[in-house]
Amino acid sequence: MNLSAKDTFYVGVNDHITDLFEGIYRVPRGMAYNSYVIMDEKIAVMDAVDEYFGDEWLSNIEAVLGGRLPDYIVIQHMEPDHSANALRFAEKYPSAKVVGNAKTFVMLKEYFGTDFADRRVVVADGESLSLGRHELRFVFAPMVHWPEVMVTYDAYTKTVFSADGFGKFGALDEEEPWEDEARRYYIGIVGKYGKQVEAALKKLSALDISNIYPLHGPMLEGDLSRYLGLYSTWAAYRPEEEGVVIAYASVYGHTKKAAELLAEELTALGAKVVMHDLARDDRSVCVADAFRYSSLVIAGITYNAALFPPVREFIENLTERNFRSRRVGFIENGTWAPVAAKLMRDRFGACALDYASTVVTVRSALSDDSRAQISALAQELIK
Repeated sequence: MNLSAKDTFYVGVNDHITDLFEGIYRVPRGMAYNSYVIMDEKIAVMDAVDEYFGDEWLSNIEAVLGGRLPDYIVIQHMEPDHSANALRFAEKYPSAKVVGNAKTFVMLKEYFGTDFADRRVVVADGESLSLGRHELRFVFAPMVHWPEVMVTYDAYTKTVFSADGFGKFGALDEEEPWEDEARRYYIGIVGKYGKQVEAALKKLSALDISNIYPLHGPMLEGDLSRYLGLYSTWAAYRPEEEGVVIAYASVYGHTKKAAELLAEELTALGAKVVMHDLARDDRSVCVADAFRYSSLVIAGITYNAALFPPVREFIENLTERNFRSRRVGFIENGTWAPVAAKLMRDRFGACALDYASTVVTVRSALSDDSRAQISALAQELIK
């Protein structure tokens, strides 16, 4: 794979075996585990790959080295999809030193039973390592999204090796828009840590950057403004677009009909509407869309004197990722005790949200009263 960064080679792998990334996120187009080799007077390998692909990764490295031996492996992030083959690398290349920060080596000991005491290079935030023309500067990015995470800036090629930052779902041999799967990846995995992402972006803003090479997804080269702009928006929990997400879960279809009627009313008023069935749609897509758009309406039912589980789990996924700065409305349904709206609002707790004053209450099935409430909610949402 040709990269813009001089002397830098891609040695990562594509995974079309895994169906659930981290055991929860569907990846129908696979995953990429990225790794890079910087060839200079000294040679550095940037990160490893998932355990299952160790043979392919080591073969890729050997092909790039052309008979030379690597001097370093830099471990930016200790999650096993990036570090699992570090021990195999160390055994294959016993003269190579292992580069990480103090927290990296604590985790290496936990995973592999060794902290490479006889060959480790412990770096501090802002410290540099010279390969020759390539000067690697290490920039700590704790909790983006593990405490040991650091990114690496190659001043010679103006390249940031960004660890999990700027990553996405999907293998590199699959064509798809960057934003959708990058958003789903960010919101699902990194989204809780907006403040930490903003701190990392502030550090990176002081650097002259031409390329961003993440550990998942494509290498970002050329005009980086779109990617940096979206990350800034996501980290600050700002909506990307004006629009209304209607997320519903229905048992006998009446709550779904109420959600569909609201969608019709909003569409007629010129609003962009995205609908999700919380019992059937990919939960991570539902969550990502809730963060993407400016308004959210949840249509849920009272179930066992509590919330219907898909609705409860959806709200939990939002709150644990610091959902805020949106307008939120509710549609509730209950035959004899419609309390879902109160339960939904209570579950949002202290989230900084603008709640619509109109609450739609459906008693079993739509009526003239609930239809009028839906019209009023639609009007309120577009103001």
